[in-house]
Amino acid sequence: MDEVAVHKTIPPDLVRVLGVKSQIRYKAESFTQAFLKNSIELHPRHDVKNMLCHKAVLLHYSRPKKSKKVMNKRAKGLNARQKRALKIFHIKPEHQRYELFLPLHDLWRQYIIDLCGGLNPTSNPLSVQQKLLKADFHGAIMTVARSKCPSYVGTTGIVIQEFKHVFKIITKQDQMKVIPKRNSVFEVEINGFISSIYGNRFAHRASERSAKKFKGSGSIDL
Repeated sequence: MDEVAVHKTIPPDLVRVLGVKSQIRYKAESFTQAFLKNSIELHPRHDVKNMLCHKAVLLHYSRPKKSKKVMNKRAKGLNARQKRALKIFHIKPEHQRYELFLPLHDLWRQYIIDLCGGLNPTSNPLSVQQKLLKADFHGAIMTVARSKCPSYVGTTGIVIQEFKHVFKIITKQDQMKVIPKRNSVFEVEINGFISSIYGNRFAHRASERSAKKFKGSGSIDL
């Protein structure tokens, strides 16, 4: 690049627009040399004046590269062991009271009625059953109708927790019961509509069950 191009005088029309004046030649040269020396990383053997005489110098802004560690860093949730250690699903004894979960049951009833488009004696049982297979049962009042373990039969309460293999319910006697889904049949009553739930078909978490496709098979024997 020719030095004349670097120190070229500003045209008069730009002087009026920019509000600046051209510097005296030796002052402009001194400023340019100092600016380039501070702005460009040079090898000790290189000379700024020689660089300007032989090639163009591009002054541009380069964005800093993101660290790979930051880009690859992803938020990880807790695993099952950590959740147990923190007792995330633990319900304190003073909170194991039937009346505390009645508002949750009222919310669940309205949720199921809306999900099934209104429940009445003329509702199609098959359609209701298919929707219940994918529904969330936290807050439902369940009764164990049949089970291979006779001590579970007749147990009734509000579902306060649902896991892959068990329901946790709280009874009117303020007792928390853990009922296995496998080999058990549960009954749920909503607005006089009683539906049977076969635990063998419910061996999934509520979040998994909502996306699962169930076959329209009949009841499953214990």
